Amino acid sequence: MKDRLIFHIDVNSAFLSWEAVHRLSRDKNAADLRAIPSAVGGELKTRHGVILAKSHPAKAYGINTGEPVVNALKKCPSLYLVPPNHGLYEEYSKSLQELLYQYTPAIEPFSIDEAFLDMTSALPYGLTPLETAMTIAARVRNELNFTVNIGISSNKLLAKMASDFEKPDKIHTLFPSEISKKMWPLPLEELFFVGRSSARILKNLGLRTIGDIAATAPDLLKAHLGKKHGELIYAYSRGIDTSPVEVCPAAAKCIGNSLTLSQDITDFNNARQILLLLSESVGARLRKENVKAACITVEMRDCDFNNQTHQETLFLPTNTTDAIFQTACKLLKESWKGAPLRLLGVRAGKLEEKKEYTQLSLFSMKEDEKKEKLDQALDSIREKYGTDSIKRAALLKPKN
Repeated sequence: MKDRLIFHIDVNSAFLSWEAVHRLSRDKNAADLRAIPSAVGGELKTRHGVILAKSHPAKAYGINTGEPVVNALKKCPSLYLVPPNHGLYEEYSKSLQELLYQYTPAIEPFSIDEAFLDMTSALPYGLTPLETAMTIAARVRNELNFTVNIGISSNKLLAKMASDFEKPDKIHTLFPSEISKKMWPLPLEELFFVGRSSARILKNLGLRTIGDIAATAPDLLKAHLGKKHGELIYAYSRGIDTSPVEVCPAAAKCIGNSLTLSQDITDFNNARQILLLLSESVGARLRKENVKAACITVEMRDCDFNNQTHQETLFLPTNTTDAIFQTACKLLKESWKGAPLRLLGVRAGKLEEKKEYTQLSLFSMKEDEKKEKLDQALDSIREKYGTDSIKRAALLKPKN
């Protein structure tokens, strides 16, 4: 049986890079956001919201993804803030996927700025895995004007670990034969699925590196982390992962977006800001596809990588941002028990083509029509003038 060959593609500072590329494409004399202390997220005037992405110069000030904007501005008063434009990010993500599909149809989007590629039988004739990765990275750099890290291995875990090595615009391998040299010396926190509390437990056992975990008896790990999590961490520490690259079907069964944060969210109002951004993105995509969703799902991942979803079937299908956002807030409030959140996502499912209203009161119909017209107007303005040209002030105000 042929050994698997997996690539993990990760866009460097995706939101910030895409904003920079977009602005430079419109004005070649514009400042390159990647070269100055800058960040995507929040409101400059109100100082509300959280940081969604930051430049490397901003990182030097200690600014973290997920932290409140007000804190970031204290660290760097000259920080150049850019409002998020999820519609723009979707376009750049799609352009990247279109390029990647020229190399293999076996692609699993991991997030808006990450993807796994099964390259087992897809290497261009005469090229090695490293040469192929170099070709992909160069095409992204030259044709799309941003950069990616590429991790190469025989499974998804090791490929992702490799892509997280030195950045930006780098290619790394992490094959099983390289684990002892490249992975085992790393701090145990860098192992995928080792969260904050898991790291604390492991350190209390005297472990400090990924290699220490790999050298520990599995039964001891299971006794302290739980059977399932202990087995997973032990397997990952030894580079064992048999999960396949899950290819998405051509016809979308749902439309969603998620955001992974490097700094955990603990405040509901900050989480609410993220849900608003995600709802804007999902709603715009639904309207663009001329479909409505009958089910809204909120996805959460906490600091210990525990995943949870909570969903609600709507009385009537919708594609309005307000309805998606209000439902998402309700679902989060019902299901979030306070554990620090590392990822938030919003998905719209049970899609159907937009139809005329039935079995509605006159007042309900008029109210929904108003919201639809508002969304259409906002979509049109943003498409022409950019996301920062108009805001939903009412949605930014916390509701009791």
